[in-house]
Amino acid sequence: MTVQAVAQATGLPLRLRAPAPGWELTADVCVVGSGVAGLCVALHARAAGLSVAVVTKVEVDDGSTRWAQGGIAAVLSATDTPAAHARDTEVAGVGLCDADAVQALVTEGPDRLHQLITWGAAFDRDGDGRLLLTREGGHSTDRIVHAGGDATGAEVQRALRDAVAADPGVTLVEHAMVLDVVRDTAGRVAGVTLHVLGEGSADGVGAVRARAVVLATGGMGQVYAATTNPAVSTGDGVALGLRAGAVATDLEFVQFHPTALYLGPGARGQQPLVSEALRGEGAVLRDGAGERFMVGTHELAELAPRDVVAKAITRVQLRDVVDHVWLDAREVPGLAERFPTIVARCREAGIDPVTELVPVTPAAHYASGGLATDLSGRTTVPGLYACGEVACTGVHGANRLASNSLLEGLVFAGRIGEALARELPVPAPAEAVDPRPEGLVDAEARAELTTTMSARVGALRSGTGLTEAAGRLAALGERTTAVPGVPGWETTDLLTVATAITAAAAAREETRGCHWREDHPDAVDGWRVHLDVRLDAAGEVVLARRPVGEPVAVAW
Repeated sequence: MTVQAVAQATGLPLRLRAPAPGWELTADVCVVGSGVAGLCVALHARAAGLSVAVVTKVEVDDGSTRWAQGGIAAVLSATDTPAAHARDTEVAGVGLCDADAVQALVTEGPDRLHQLITWGAAFDRDGDGRLLLTREGGHSTDRIVHAGGDATGAEVQRALRDAVAADPGVTLVEHAMVLDVVRDTAGRVAGVTLHVLGEGSADGVGAVRARAVVLATGGMGQVYAATTNPAVSTGDGVALGLRAGAVATDLEFVQFHPTALYLGPGARGQQPLVSEALRGEGAVLRDGAGERFMVGTHELAELAPRDVVAKAITRVQLRDVVDHVWLDAREVPGLAERFPTIVARCREAGIDPVTELVPVTPAAHYASGGLATDLSGRTTVPGLYACGEVACTGVHGANRLASNSLLEGLVFAGRIGEALARELPVPAPAEAVDPRPEGLVDAEARAELTTTMSARVGALRSGTGLTEAAGRLAALGERTTAVPGVPGWETTDLLTVATAITAAAAAREETRGCHWREDHPDAVDGWRVHLDVRLDAAGEVVLARRPVGEPVAVAW
């Protein structure tokens, strides 16, 4: 049932203004993104004998995966069970996890992790060669594997990059921003348009023609003024999917990592992450008076789920009128050896966590929602798949459990690989003309957009603030330009995502998981639903409720 369309037509573009493609590349599968999800899909597609083009926005290592300091959660101990992992995942998801997706995650995860090891990933082990297992927030037992202490993402990225580079059946296209889908005359996605610096005709715009497109573009944290996400995370995949007619879901559930390194009031863009693995090893949070405020707030104290910790920190900051709290890691044994990346980054900022308290504050970190998919990674648009953070499989619900993100990429990349192997059709001829209305937002609107999102659609939200944000975003959408280019394309994608997040956050009148409404402070059973988002033919955001457990309608 449709519950709301935004009152004022947003007029969001349904196609980015760009030159016609001046060159083409052909492959069986086009994978957009080069993190854990994208590279794993590529390897699975190659195992099925398919040719693959991997398109990545800057260089292959510049996505979110390599920044992951936490690990990969999987049931690897004789004292652990898939049921326990599922229970922890569902508790963190606060009633919005889809049971079938969670079951796939926790039961298939161990085998996918071991497959990653066969692809070359080396994880930390004890003296007897057994994988070292640690615990992070929300987990009831030790089930997190790490590499290099706090450099798991970098090791995973290295192994997958090397495996892909060794396969001549994978064509890697770097420095390429994907713009929109290409359809065939049957209406199926049959490729993408993209901009490659220095390639092709005017502005480097070309096309990859493919029998299927897999979006693995990562997150959209750059929609906020401060985030742990890299600069490439501008929501391109979700925006492209919405313009193509795909349904997104649960976009209001943006996870704010509790402990980003606080670099001062003027800091913008990507902020250094201070992994909760420190808290797993004994670090504690303190207010300005030195008191541990998580004790008594939750039975797991500093190891409570991320939304609980982020809310508690925000409350202290509001109470004391301060910009940050303090992380005390001075008693963590072997801190510099165990967490070399974090210690080095803190020292670069003039803070030595071995002897000093570390200033931390919540920052936009992870999108629990995304393009809605079935258990094979298929979106609602024929020929278009999604995997990783850009997707919403139903695993995370209202709040992602720590270290389930890399695992989700591994598991659902495998499932997409299986789907590609069994159901990849030959496309019909390409659509002659794309009839969707085009547009482009002036890149000068970006700073005001991100400031608005942080101030009004951040960790703490209210109906009044969300209404104000919607109005500001609509006004920014009127600031258009006729000059195509990466700055305008990114800003248009950010506005599309910001408008959808804000509309969903305004509609969900409750507090659940990482969506916190101060004017609706309690969870409401009637809101135990997914909130699907799509763009209609006029570029307006339309929202609809979907019961938990009811799969998104995928008719292909």
